[in-house]
Amino acid sequence: MESVRRAAHAGSWYTSNASELGEELERWLRACGQSKSSDVRGVIAPHAGYRYSGRCAAFAFAHIDPQQTSRVFLLGPSHHYYTPKCALSSATVYKTPLGDLPIDLEVYEELKATGKFEIMDIQVDEEEHSMEMHLPYLAKVFQGWPVKIVPILVGSLSTESEAMYGRFLSKYVNDPANFFSISSDFCHWGSRFNYVYYDKKEGAIYKSIKALDKKGMDIVASGDPNAFKDYLLQYRNTICGRHPISVFLHMLQNCSTKIKVAFVQYEQSSKSKTMRDSSVSYASAVARVEI
Repeated sequence: MESVRRAAHAGSWYTSNASELGEELERWLRACGQSKSSDVRGVIAPHAGYRYSGRCAAFAFAHIDPQQTSRVFLLGPSHHYYTPKCALSSATVYKTPLGDLPIDLEVYEELKATGKFEIMDIQVDEEEHSMEMHLPYLAKVFQGWPVKIVPILVGSLSTESEAMYGRFLSKYVNDPANFFSISSDFCHWGSRFNYVYYDKKEGAIYKSIKALDKKGMDIVASGDPNAFKDYLLQYRNTICGRHPISVFLHMLQNCSTKIKVAFVQYEQSSKSKTMRDSSVSYASAVARVEI
């Protein structure tokens, strides 16, 4: 029986008007100057409202080659619901204004059989925006192509759990028909986020934030999940998708395909210049097979 997850943030975080949304995404995809690439097997992309991060996200999603991909694993952090595990949806289809995306129930059954995943109820699923903000881009890029999704809500995982899920999911990386969409914003800076790290040597606050994010991005690009963990412990950078990113790094470390992460775009919602300001950083990356 079909169970539907509504596009709960359409009409607020992005337009619910299908033609307006399609045109907006098309404009960003064209303007970013990136092109489809069959050797790109995954992306890291932001998940804020489209007026803030939609343009940055295009730099990631423009690389997807729908011809070679039949399944997208979608890993997003949990903002409102606490779980020390990863969770699967109780829906069978995710709706978007640009068309429905069916969940790959066969893969879901495989994941459920491990006993390592919990099932989130539909209300938890619909309240969470981290995966939903990737869906319209996926629906747009795969228009006219059959694709199924495997949404995985990544909870507040311990270091051991990140490694365990990464090892377990790594086998899926070896199938070139699988693609991975990792949802994360970068630094949330300002007193409203309880994070005001400022290295005056870098100059203005927004430059300090950029330098801090760049350090983290370079470590993610190095592919070392332990170095990323050390960076987070040292700087406490408020990267909300740190757990999905860490799981992904463990996946890449444990699979037999050689894949390298490279960041292709970085933006900030505003330029913080005083301690009263605040901003959120957005970064897009591609995970490319190394030949």
